[in-house]
Amino acid sequence: MAEAASLDDLRRQLAPAIADMAAFDGWSVEAVRGAADQLGINADAALFAFSGGPMQMIEAWIASIDAEMDAAFPAERLAGLKIREKIRTLVQFRLDAVAGQKEALRRAQAIMAMPRNAPRALRLGWHSADRMWRLAGDTATDYNHYTKRATLAAIYAATLAVFVGDTSEDHAETRAFLDRRIDGIMRFEKAKAKWLNPEREHFSPARLLGRLRYPAR
Repeated sequence: MAEAASLDDLRRQLAPAIADMAAFDGWSVEAVRGAADQLGINADAALFAFSGGPMQMIEAWIASIDAEMDAAFPAERLAGLKIREKIRTLVQFRLDAVAGQKEALRRAQAIMAMPRNAPRALRLGWHSADRMWRLAGDTATDYNHYTKRATLAAIYAATLAVFVGDTSEDHAETRAFLDRRIDGIMRFEKAKAKWLNPEREHFSPARLLGRLRYPAR
């Protein structure tokens, strides 16, 4: 157990540096060696920690961003914001965190898009969306828990796709795209809540047939 914990620590330590190297060397053993050399870590230990290949490197990188986000947003920092602002703030934090690593992100997206990596990529997106919803204060435990995370994961992935090719000043195009998608989430959640409101009078075939048979006088 202690060995596993130390490997996880090593991966977390190396992951951001590997992402920097991946812009030039791809998500490869060369990137791991370069990161290890930069940080003064034994190269053989680093290669062993990432013996699982490129997806393991990418997973560690995303986990490091998740951890940075958790540390940057204690509950009081988001207190008082509307849900849409909380989500927007958290997604923007993640975009800012990788703004200097766009090429690494582009290469990571290409690897995650491979059919054999799709299940792991979906889990990564789900996990990041879950972290964002939890930081935003979501406590849903019913099926809303799943629909919220699936929707945010899809929007986050789409926003990243726009982000890597965005050359506008201060990533204005990405910000506008994100705003539109978050507004869409909020409209959907509002409509869903209205539809599922137990106080709402639902359509009843039995009631309709009764009225047809015994019309009001």
